[in-house]
Amino acid sequence: MRISLTGLLTIFAISITTAQLKSPAEFLGYELGDKFTRHHRVVEYYQHVAENSPMVTLQEYGKTYEDRPLLLAYIANDRNMANLENIRADNLRRAGLMDGTPSTQIAIVWLSYNVHGNEANSTEASMATIYELVRPNSDKQAWLENTVVIIDPCINPDGRDRYVNFFWQYGNMPYNPDPQAAEHLEPWPGGRQNHYLFDLNRDWAWQTQVESRERIEEYNKWLPHIHVDFHEQGYNSPYYFAPAAEPYHELITKWQRDFQVQIGRNHAKYFDANNWFYFTKQRFDLLYPSYGDTYPTYNGAIGMTYEQAGHGMGGLGVIKQEGDTLTLLDRLTHHLTTGLSTIEVSSQNSGQLLTEFEKFFSSPVAGSYKSFVLKSDNVDKMNHLKVWLDTHDIKYGSASSVRGLSGYNYKTKRTQNFTINPNDLVISTNQPKGVLAKILFEPVTKLSDSLTYDITAWSVPYFYGMQAYATTTALSIQEEKFENRFQPNDPPENAYAFFFKWNSLRDAQFLSALLKSDIKVRFAERSMQVNGKSFSPGTLIVSKRDNDRLPEDFETTIMDIANDFQRTPEVVNTGFMDYGPDVGSSDIRYLDRPKVAMFSGDGTSTTNYGATWYFMEQELKYPVSMIQTDNIGWVDLEEYDILIMQEGWYGNFEEDHLKKISEWVRGGGKLILFQRAIQKFVDSDFAGISKFNSEDEKAEFESRNDERNEKAKLAKYGDRERDYARNIIPGAIFRVSLDNTHPLAFGYGDTYYSLKTSRNRYGYLDGQNVGVIKSADDHLSGFAGKHVMEDIPKSLVFGVEDKGRGQIVYFADNVLFRAFWYDAKLMVSNAIFFVGQ
Repeated sequence: MRISLTGLLTIFAISITTAQLKSPAEFLGYELGDKFTRHHRVVEYYQHVAENSPMVTLQEYGKTYEDRPLLLAYIANDRNMANLENIRADNLRRAGLMDGTPSTQIAIVWLSYNVHGNEANSTEASMATIYELVRPNSDKQAWLENTVVIIDPCINPDGRDRYVNFFWQYGNMPYNPDPQAAEHLEPWPGGRQNHYLFDLNRDWAWQTQVESRERIEEYNKWLPHIHVDFHEQGYNSPYYFAPAAEPYHELITKWQRDFQVQIGRNHAKYFDANNWFYFTKQRFDLLYPSYGDTYPTYNGAIGMTYEQAGHGMGGLGVIKQEGDTLTLLDRLTHHLTTGLSTIEVSSQNSGQLLTEFEKFFSSPVAGSYKSFVLKSDNVDKMNHLKVWLDTHDIKYGSASSVRGLSGYNYKTKRTQNFTINPNDLVISTNQPKGVLAKILFEPVTKLSDSLTYDITAWSVPYFYGMQAYATTTALSIQEEKFENRFQPNDPPENAYAFFFKWNSLRDAQFLSALLKSDIKVRFAERSMQVNGKSFSPGTLIVSKRDNDRLPEDFETTIMDIANDFQRTPEVVNTGFMDYGPDVGSSDIRYLDRPKVAMFSGDGTSTTNYGATWYFMEQELKYPVSMIQTDNIGWVDLEEYDILIMQEGWYGNFEEDHLKKISEWVRGGGKLILFQRAIQKFVDSDFAGISKFNSEDEKAEFESRNDERNEKAKLAKYGDRERDYARNIIPGAIFRVSLDNTHPLAFGYGDTYYSLKTSRNRYGYLDGQNVGVIKSADDHLSGFAGKHVMEDIPKSLVFGVEDKGRGQIVYFADNVLFRAFWYDAKLMVSNAIFFVGQ
């Protein structure tokens, strides 16, 4: 064989480059497992590998809220690296998302590490994995003949550095394996979540967080055939790998199920050889669509979670219940083993992976419902939905007017006739992303097992609060992509007032901007008519009289802000209404700019506090002061108009603290309570809320509970989990009857769909019962235990209680849970801006 001079020089250059490649230990100055590596050093090592190995290309695909880089490392042999873009495009062609016939036969494996920050061995394992793949003379490089590997070394750098910095600050040197030592006990909020304390492993589909949005954009450019999400669990647990536990979603294919078993058996081979413990088919199911295993699965991949013992209590070493010490090196070695085993099996089965992947997208979607029709004249909601669908490459559009269709009515739970109108949004399952679309839009998810790891209901029409129908008819649609067609409005020459609608989060964001700009605003408590148009309660009114001291022209100032938020006002030249209260009426309420505070710290739920923090700061964009619960004794509540207590147990709040809050409310403050925070005030001297509507109802409940407890005493030990399920509601949707004449419900119709994640129930208030569940028939979707269903009728969901000159606002359901329930955000805005004004 003759080699050209150019070829010799190329070989020589590659050999020099790979000779300069350092192992993690050589680069970092310590062996992996000896220390936790901070994110900037992880980034530097990946940059080093990319600079010194022709087999690696590094991409920064985004930044976190704390400005840390998010990375993807692409690992391929020389031939595939040169053809990487065509390999990517060919895979989208297999999925039907690009035109053309694939010319390559390369499997794609995507490994994601450290979605939970304090499961910190994962990123260490990622460095070991990439080095093992690209180091000189590695026998693993044979797998790269037909496989491209993509590594995300750290999905959650902000949370991981929070944990790693904690350990560097508080860890003993050398480490202390005593699980009661300080280094094993993170302070609130811990490192699990991202900057805003979101669990990023529950955010794949919803994409509320910047890390998720950036990652999903890249993920959908590739649609890998295998995706692994590396995790950790309690330090006494054996290792978990696929196959997953039931319930599986019914649309997961037989191939996807069977290949999980094949991968699991390959892992077991290595674990058995090392006498390592492991388990499969338990605890971690494949249902909720927003996990790092299910979202890839519903996009055609073999999606899997791997769970190593350790978690935030693992430290560098911890003594387990059997007396052995689990070290960081043990943990990362196990993840290294399953990561490499996954690539091995994928390479050995690359042809079948490609065939089955293509079949997943080309086969008709199983199930009776073929199309989903959403009806809403709320432009903001519809636009938000379209943008979200575009991020998933789910196709949608309009259909010609069709009469006489029959479909499942999401509101009534009945099959009824309906008509399609030109403005209705139609999603068909006859598309490449048909499986994902059906799973996200189906009204009721079929459960093969009620013992599931997460919420069991999430149907998109419910969390947007839209009227919808699911039909067995396969509708043809005129596809569209969201286009922003807003045209800025010129300021009028003269205006008495501007009227702005109120029915979406976007309207609340606009109001926030007005108040922060020192614009004085009023809102209508009753309906009005003027200029031949009707205006509902909640309508914002910005008058020239209120704002006659603006430094700039009134009309131009208001219209500039309106254009920024794409609001088109009604220009009114008189205060005299054709119907309803005039602009000067007492029914047109002046809106004081409130000063808001929220409790944080010990006793509060990290994720639910984080969801509210995110809502206030990133969505509503309204200032909020965070008050540590430990400081309740000395903080001056008189500095604030509104105090938010999110979900939590508030164990450090004594009676005098509750009395302090109660007196502040009576003096004119507004207290907003979410879910379990309500428990601190139930049947107390500080609030009028109770668990029951009457003494008779309480007696009936106690009688039912006594019967349940007697039966539980005779329950079989092996049935204890099943028996427990009767008392839980992991996440189910209920229809809530609304009083939309109340300021808390301005901008809504007479129905709200609530995601209920707690069995706690409360009786009706003597005050204002704004949202209630009237009967068990209000259950729409998702699992709710038998005892929960028996107890839930005639219960409060949203209410307002007047206390002296102030108010207590009750949210029995946590409407900001994970921040994806779009329809809830207007109601929280109402609680902040309208209630009590």
